[in-house]
Amino acid sequence: MDKEKPIIIGSDHAAFELKEKIKGYLLGKGFQVEDAGTHSIASVSYVDYGKKVAEAISQGRFSRGILLCGTGLGMSMVANRFRNVRAALCSDIFSVKMSRIHNDSNILVLGGRILGDILAFELVQTWLDTGFEGGRHLERIQSMDA
Repeated sequence: MDKEKPIIIGSDHAAFELKEKIKGYLLGKGFQVEDAGTHSIASVSYVDYGKKVAEAISQGRFSRGILLCGTGLGMSMVANRFRNVRAALCSDIFSVKMSRIHNDSNILVLGGRILGDILAFELVQTWLDTGFEGGRHLERIQSMDA
């Protein structure tokens, strides 16, 4: 992924600490990062932050985003309600690769209570490094928003 294109990231309180670590990881790799919140461990609704990130992707203001909550389930449900959003909840390298190769995922969803730092960094890096295969997969993606 082009480091000139900023990545938007958001989380709820349950994944705040992992979000901060991933944000630091991305900044350390030279990426621009827009933090949509939350900004503390104080209890918040994941829905609010999922909407912020998904809306930014849906409207084309960002091409990629990362969402985190305790399990990732809530964020993936919120994000996938938006047109042109393909949010993929992943916790293993194979799923991350396939989410990009076949599904052109534009939001990576992670569970802050599920993943450790090192695996989360590997998932993020794989997601950023993996391209979309296109071809027959493009038709399927286009039919989602038709």
